[in-house]
Amino acid sequence: MKSLNMLLTVFITVFLLSCSNSDKPNPEPVEKSLTIFFINDQHGQIDNFSKIKHIIDTERLQTNVIVACSGDMFSGNPVVDNASEEGAPMIDLMNRIGFDISVIGNHEFDYGQEVLKNRMNQADFEWVCANVDMSSSDIPQPKAYHTISKGDLNICFLGLVETYGKDGAIPSTHPNKVKGISFEDHTHVTGNYAQLKYEEECDLLVALTHIGLNSDKELAKQHTFFDLIIGGHSHSKAQELINGTPVFQAGSYLNQLGKITLVIKNQEVIEYDYDIIELSSYRDYDADMQLLIDDYNNLPYLKEIIGYSHNDHDRSQVGCFYTDALRNYLDVNVSFQNTGGVRSGLYSGDISRREIFEISPFKNGVIKYEMSVLEIKQFLIGSASGFYYSGVRIEQNGQTIIIHDLSGNELSDETILTIGINDFIPAVHDDYFPDAGELQPLTAAQTLMAYLEEGDGQVDYQNCNRYFRYH
Repeated sequence: MKSLNMLLTVFITVFLLSCSNSDKPNPEPVEKSLTIFFINDQHGQIDNFSKIKHIIDTERLQTNVIVACSGDMFSGNPVVDNASEEGAPMIDLMNRIGFDISVIGNHEFDYGQEVLKNRMNQADFEWVCANVDMSSSDIPQPKAYHTISKGDLNICFLGLVETYGKDGAIPSTHPNKVKGISFEDHTHVTGNYAQLKYEEECDLLVALTHIGLNSDKELAKQHTFFDLIIGGHSHSKAQELINGTPVFQAGSYLNQLGKITLVIKNQEVIEYDYDIIELSSYRDYDADMQLLIDDYNNLPYLKEIIGYSHNDHDRSQVGCFYTDALRNYLDVNVSFQNTGGVRSGLYSGDISRREIFEISPFKNGVIKYEMSVLEIKQFLIGSASGFYYSGVRIEQNGQTIIIHDLSGNELSDETILTIGINDFIPAVHDDYFPDAGELQPLTAAQTLMAYLEEGDGQVDYQNCNRYFRYH
C-alpha cells in the first residue's frame, strides 16, 4: 500500500510539472548579428589581400563573420598566372585569410582541368555550383549548396555560374578547357531549391552567383526565396533592392571589399547595411601577409624590358598592336583578335613582360589557316562578334561586307588569304574555320613578346582604330 502511494505521488508530481511546462510561452526569437565580407572578379590580383586580412581579422573580434568569393579568382595577374603552380598564390592567400566559400567562375577553367583540380584540392574553403556536372572529369564535383555555421547561425549558400559561352552551353571560357564537363542554364535549376532554406533549417539562404548583375536582378524578380544575392562576373559595384531581395556586387580586381552587416531574427533579415570598402583608401594591413605578397611579386622575369610605348594606348589601340604583331611575326596576310582577349591598355614608356601578360593573360595558342575572302566574310557575319584586325581594310555597305587590301584594291570572294589568329576564336566559331590549321609553337602572349624582341620593339598606335563588327 505504501509503495502504491509513493507511485501515485510521483505520477501526480510529473503530471503537474508537465502541465506547468506546457503553459510556458515559446521563447521570443532573439536577434542575431552577422557580417559577410566578399570579393568578386579579382582576376589574380593579390596586392590588397594584406589590407583585407586586417579588416576581416578586426571584425572577427566583434561578431560572426563569413568570407565569400563570387568567382573569377584567376587570369589577369602574371604573378599568379605564371607561378610555378598556376593559381596557387591566390588559393594560398585566400586560405590564410580564412575564406569560407566560393562559387566557380568562368575563368576558373582558364588554366585547364588538371590545374583547377589541384587548386580546388588546395583550397580550405568550399566550392559551390548547382548548374555544373563534373562527374566525367577529374575535377572534384562542387556542392550545389553548402551550409556554414557561425555561432548559432546557419547560413546556406547556393552557387550558380553563367553559361554565356559557346552556343549558350558553357561558361565564357575556351571550349577546349571544359570538354567533358556539363553545364545547365542557371534559370533551369534555380527553382529546384525553393524549399532549401527550410529543408536545411537555415537562418538565411544566399545565392552566391557568377552570372552578372543583370541576371542577378532577374533572379531576384523570378525567385523570392533568396534572402540575399551576392554576385560577380559583370565587375559591377552594386547595392540594389529587387523585388524585396538585396543584390550586391563589389567591383573587381581586388580594388574593393564588400561588407554586408546583418541583423537576423526568426530566419529573416530585419536589418542590413552595405559598404563597399575602397582598399586604396585603407591604410592598415597585416604585416606578415604583406611580406608573403612581396615574395610572390618578386619575379624578375616579369620586370624585363622588351619594348617601348610612345604613347598611352587604350584597348582599341592595343588591338592594333596585337593584330599587327600576330600578322607580321607569323608572316600571314590577315590577323584577327577578339576584343575580350585584349585585357589591358598600355602606358607610355618601357614595356615589360608583365604588361604583355596583362594584355594577353589566357595562354591561348596561335593557329594559321588558309581561307577565302568569302569564308572570312561568312565568319564576320555569322560570328555576330566584333574583332580587331590587321592586313586588310574592312567596311560594310548595307548588308554587304567589302574587303580591300592595304593598297585599296577590292579583293574578290575567291581570293585565298593566310590568317593568323588565337585558337580561342576558331574553337568558339568552329563552323566558319577549316578543320585543319597549323598550330604555332608560341602562345599569343609569347608571340607578342617575340615580335617586340626580334623587331625594333616600338609601339605607336595613337591614331589607330581597326575594329569591325557586322550590323
